[in-house]
Amino acid sequence: MIREARSEEFLAVVRLLEGALLEIDPEDVRGAIDRGDVLVAEEDERVRGALVLEESHVESVAVRRRARGRGIGSALVRAAADREGTLTAEFDPEVREFYESLGFEMRRGERCRGRLNERR
Repeated sequence: MIREARSEEFLAVVRLLEGALLEIDPEDVRGAIDRGDVLVAEEDERVRGALVLEESHVESVAVRRRARGRGIGSALVRAAADREGTLTAEFDPEVREFYESLGFEMRRGERCRGRLNERR
């Protein structure tokens, strides 16, 4: 189930993002949760994945290692796209295939940049 994160899930979300070695500021995550800009994937009453938005930009997305490969990250991005319409993301080349599989249009640079437009 994909839904907005609750304030009491702050620590679980931060640990998940840090566990994926993403550079995050915990206070930015707290603010995003307060604004309703953090989506979580819940399974068995546990947070298995999280996506942080800054307006329509994907700041970070992570899935617990044991839960990877089951479509959780894709479901988080699709839920964000349904909500925002158009998404942008900047990411390392190692995860380019993930974003391409979701339909992001790519622009190359030192880091990859992509855009997904769900509004038709």
